[in-house]
Amino acid sequence: MGRKPEERPGAGDWPGDHDVVADARVRAAGGVIVRPADGAGGPEIALVHRPKYDDWSLPKGKLDADEGWEDAALREVEEETGLRCRLLDELEPVAYVDPKGRRKAVRYWIMEPVSGEFEPNDEVDVLEWLALEAALARLSYDRDRELVRAAVASTE
Repeated sequence: MGRKPEERPGAGDWPGDHDVVADARVRAAGGVIVRPADGAGGPEIALVHRPKYDDWSLPKGKLDADEGWEDAALREVEEETGLRCRLLDELEPVAYVDPKGRRKAVRYWIMEPVSGEFEPNDEVDVLEWLALEAALARLSYDRDRELVRAAVASTE
């Protein structure tokens, strides 16, 4: 917001890029789900394990046709985690080239769980709530670590 395109994360990942979200062939949305810890200490973050990729990441998924970003983020998070959430602040978009060589942009929101319960499904077999340092150590991708750090910093 208010940043020049070349200052946004992901800008420059694609030669000649000026708007990573508009230029992406694949558009996805997701969330950094944050809740207060049971005891003293900072918040806990929900991480998901995807058996197809054998990785730990943040819940996200592709937009359906004619679906808005916010609706997609809420739907994908609920589908993967079973949690209905409330949107809080939006984080900076993430851009990268996916394993199929396509430009991908993902918009994330900090989310607060409102209701629901996790049950393993086809995409996600484990959901874990972890404190910041444990979450950072468990995540498989640096881009997810950056999002978690930004989310925790903005909720303090």
